Amino acid sequence: MAGLAGDAGKTLVTLAILLAARERGLEVRGFKKGPDYIDAAWIAWASGAPARNLDTFLTGPAEAVRSFARHAVRGQPDGAGAVNVIEGNRGVFDGIDAAGTHSTAVLARLIDAPVVLVLNARKVTATAAAPVRGCQAMDPALRIAGVVLNQVAGSRHADVAREAIERVCGVPVLGAIPRLDDSSVLPGRHLGLVPPAEHPSTARAAGALLAIAREHLDLDRMLAAAASAPPMEQADATATADGGAEGARPGPVTIGYVSDAAFSFYYPENLEALESRGAALVPVSSIAGGALPPDLDALYIGGGFPETHGAAIAANAAFLGSLRDRARQGLPIFAECGGLMVLAASMAWRGTRHAMAGVLPVDIEVLDAPQGHGYVVLSVDRPNAFFPVGLEIRAHEFHYSRIAGGLPATACAVLRGEGCGGGRDAIVANRVWAGYAHMHAAGVPAWADGMMRAAREYRAEAGDRS
Repeated sequence: MAGLAGDAGKTLVTLAILLAARERGLEVRGFKKGPDYIDAAWIAWASGAPARNLDTFLTGPAEAVRSFARHAVRGQPDGAGAVNVIEGNRGVFDGIDAAGTHSTAVLARLIDAPVVLVLNARKVTATAAAPVRGCQAMDPALRIAGVVLNQVAGSRHADVAREAIERVCGVPVLGAIPRLDDSSVLPGRHLGLVPPAEHPSTARAAGALLAIAREHLDLDRMLAAAASAPPMEQADATATADGGAEGARPGPVTIGYVSDAAFSFYYPENLEALESRGAALVPVSSIAGGALPPDLDALYIGGGFPETHGAAIAANAAFLGSLRDRARQGLPIFAECGGLMVLAASMAWRGTRHAMAGVLPVDIEVLDAPQGHGYVVLSVDRPNAFFPVGLEIRAHEFHYSRIAGGLPATACAVLRGEGCGGGRDAIVANRVWAGYAHMHAAGVPAWADGMMRAAREYRAEAGDRS
């Protein structure tokens, strides 16, 4: 499912298809092109299975293909059906440059997937054919299997646009969705949609999405388009997402990860990479839980929305106090974006400031516009607990927050992106790494290796102390 721009309606249509296919008894899997966490969370909700991010920049093209092959579902010899749906990002040819490198179109060609374009048809009729025809001209090898019109004003509007597209472009219109208040189904806020865990009623959203699929999408023809894709080669089931071998367990350790409404941005592959190396993972909460479990050998704090839960986090004195104490004791802590924010001395948003853990001597302010958004390239140039000096890291960032005032010691030069500011990222203190860059374990195998090494070292020291 691709579009001509962001906010075309790709997520709406993707979720509707997944839910409707499941309603028909099909086995489904959903994927998200690009580094997005929130759309992937909604795709996981709709498909009933973890959604994998396919990102040729973060992991490389070969690993993106392997990930799709490894996690996609296949129809069974007994006739049981299956369908895989990939939601693209931005416009179909939008990548990191004018050539469209790392775009949705590049991914579609890599896996030879037919493409359905979602077109916002507001205030156009016959002209709707022009951008579709333009996509065909830009890349004749891209297999555009159909178009879904979104935001149509009525049946006449849909009929004229449909006739023009089918006559000029020779591809079918597979749906026409009327103008809806999408925010009533999938409400948004800064960073994108409200995650499903915080949605006021996912049951109501499911009903609305299924109604869209039944009344406005030609699911039969969409499934036929999906079935036109060539057979996939079987992926190596013994390979892990980061290229390591299953069973590579250098020693058992216990790693906590903060998982709640405030912190939910984790790639499944990252947690799986730790488990494949022998880590026992323990979820902890910054909101409802108390102090950190005493037996942790390392802690992973991903991204999320700590600013919208600032009061609840600040009120959890046991959590913040234990976080501060354990960091001072040398517990390895790897923090990304939201994790950096909770480790700071304070966090301010919309006129209110909350005290945070105070692990780092910085204050965070959350603004109304992005302070960093896009792919990041880092060069590790100073010693730290997780990565060797000289390593180049590909990652991504999307944050409305920034560090107010001076920047303490950091471990990385920013070759591409914003990071913490001043061309630097990754604040380091004792065994803490706190930066704005989000990493994918399949693209940075050294991340899981570094987590395990730091955890084992801490565990060994704790044994010596006891």
